[in-house]
Amino acid sequence: MTSSHNRIERENYKLGSKSKGLGILSRLRCAKRFSRNQDGSMAIEFSILALPFIGTLFAILETALMFSANQMLETGVANAARMIRTGQVQAQNMDATAFKDLVCANIPGIIDCANGLKVDVRSFPNFGNISLPPSTDNDGELLEENFTFLPGQPSEVVVVRSYYTWSLLLPGHFSGLSNMSGNKRLLASAATFRNEPFESVLNN
Repeated sequence: MTSSHNRIERENYKLGSKSKGLGILSRLRCAKRFSRNQDGSMAIEFSILALPFIGTLFAILETALMFSANQMLETGVANAARMIRTGQVQAQNMDATAFKDLVCANIPGIIDCANGLKVDVRSFPNFGNISLPPSTDNDGELLEENFTFLPGQPSEVVVVRSYYTWSLLLPGHFSGLSNMSGNKRLLASAATFRNEPFESVLNN
């Protein structure tokens, strides 16, 4: 009776041990299958990388657009400044508003020229006498009270400065382009030259 009871206990122990072993093996197989299962991993990886990638792409596009606008401003100022140099602005008695319109006529619609462009034109006897007041304060804001319009006489030296406040689409701390408050960047262009001896133009 005792030996039969012992035999039953040994068989039960073997079955229990075997069951535990199968349970551990089953869990290991499940873990192995889980580690090999990559369904959805692509979507997770894309969600992690999408935001910085899209942000960088927009930053590149905005930088390109901003530099294009600055180049257009340079072209517009250069063309308008040539009319000061040749005496056409003086002969037509243009004021600051008329000269700004002249600059804007050479700039495509990418810039809101009529409302955003500021110009400062000064004349000096020669290059050694050039002295310009600051155009911005410590915060990068324009000091428009320092701007004037003096296109000069024949053979005088003239400095033309123009500024445009460009509104950024991306936050300035992300793109690093902002140099003004309100998430804006100040675009600037300048031209320095000596007027031609255009006395004959003024006398006509």
